[in-house]
Amino acid sequence: MKLVIGSDHGGFPAKDFVKKAVQKLGHEVVDFGCHSPESVDYPDVAQLVAEAVARGEFERGILIDGFGGAVALAANKVPGVRAVAAHDSVSARFAAAHDDANVLCLGGKTHGELALAEILGVFFGTKFEGGRHEGRLAKIAAIEKRYCK
Repeated sequence: MKLVIGSDHGGFPAKDFVKKAVQKLGHEVVDFGCHSPESVDYPDVAQLVAEAVARGEFERGILIDGFGGAVALAANKVPGVRAVAAHDSVSARFAAAHDDANVLCLGGKTHGELALAEILGVFFGTKFEGGRHEGRLAKIAAIEKRYCK
């Protein structure tokens, strides 16, 4: 799978580990920044990653900030993006299986390498279940269409 990754300064220290972990899972990863621990605004990086996923240039994206929530807020403003902050393997499984999330948001300050590796393995190893979840995602798309003109 072709993936795009991005982080703000809070997620920067964890980003290298996350890149290597998903590469070990067999995925190709392109890094959209940031490229140093200097302060950057998370909406800027989240927008770049989210737009690239929405355009179909990448199958999925990964965003990392301090706790995973702020980048999810920003990424979800891009139509077609379903960004979910996964805090453990259970939320990662639901994000993939039920929500067909296309952007995984992680906390660089709230998760160690073992937790990050587990979340990544579960998220990228779980298939979307479809079925009753498709109707719910259609409702989300309808909300998006109504408000994103």
